[in-house]
Amino acid sequence: MVRRLVVGSSIVATAISCYTLGVMQTRHNDAAMRASYDAKLEAIRAEVHAQAEPKPAATAVATAGIKTARENEAGQSAATRARMVAEIKEQLQSEMGLLPVNLLRDRRASFVELYSYDNFGKTNYGTAGYLGNGYFITVKHAVVALRDDDERASTRRITSVKVMYRGKEIPAKVIDTGDADVEVHSGDWAIIKTRDLDLPPLHVDSAFAYEFADPIFRLGNDYSKGIILSTGYVGQRTANGLVTCLTDGHPGVSGGGVLDQRGNLVGIPIGRMQGDYRFSFILPIRGEMLRKLPAYEQPEPVHTIAAAAVADQQ
Repeated sequence: MVRRLVVGSSIVATAISCYTLGVMQTRHNDAAMRASYDAKLEAIRAEVHAQAEPKPAATAVATAGIKTARENEAGQSAATRARMVAEIKEQLQSEMGLLPVNLLRDRRASFVELYSYDNFGKTNYGTAGYLGNGYFITVKHAVVALRDDDERASTRRITSVKVMYRGKEIPAKVIDTGDADVEVHSGDWAIIKTRDLDLPPLHVDSAFAYEFADPIFRLGNDYSKGIILSTGYVGQRTANGLVTCLTDGHPGVSGGGVLDQRGNLVGIPIGRMQGDYRFSFILPIRGEMLRKLPAYEQPEPVHTIAAAAVADQQ
């Protein structure tokens, strides 16, 4: 009996303990949930209260600005970057043998198609570069009948020379020539004159060195199809005063212009290797070629890209 009474008492005590713990846990959870609910409710009330408060009225302000020292520094930095970019562009242009496209387009307007007519009724075509005041430079064999290949005196005579200007032929007169009596000769040059035309004159540079691999730009009347651009590189000087180069030597380019990287006229294409249109001969510009041009005024030389950029900033 005693043993049964002890076991029964233990069971009752355990049940009471478990019930008590359960009640306490439930009350604890209820308190935590109530606290969380109260916090959320308080947050909602605060938000509603904040939105209900009146906002200050908008006021007008002036739009005048004050340039700060930092902004001044930023402007100077932009100018410095512009100069640096211009210098990099010029260096790349020099290293890669490039010429600005807008400059090439401007120089194209200085060259015209040249046509000569002989006593046999034949028409020959070439190119001429404008020097200003109606004067053009070209090749002698385009405007004067030279000796035949078999060195016999030729019965051919040039009866008229004309240049194309705005779609019309303008008469030209031969003013001066070199001493060439055959084609592709150091004296194979000529000066012709028309009435004064509205064309941009070329800047002549007779001091161009023609160093090996110098990039050059050739403009000429290729195949009588208008002024066309070709590029190439200097080879070497020949014994008769010419310069070899790799640039297209198509029919019609004789008398055209050879430009350096600054867009200055430094030579005239006068011929090519027989059977090879990529191997050309250039006649360097010499001071004597301008001897008959009265009061010849050189146009301003082309500024470098970097110098032009600095001038713009100033």
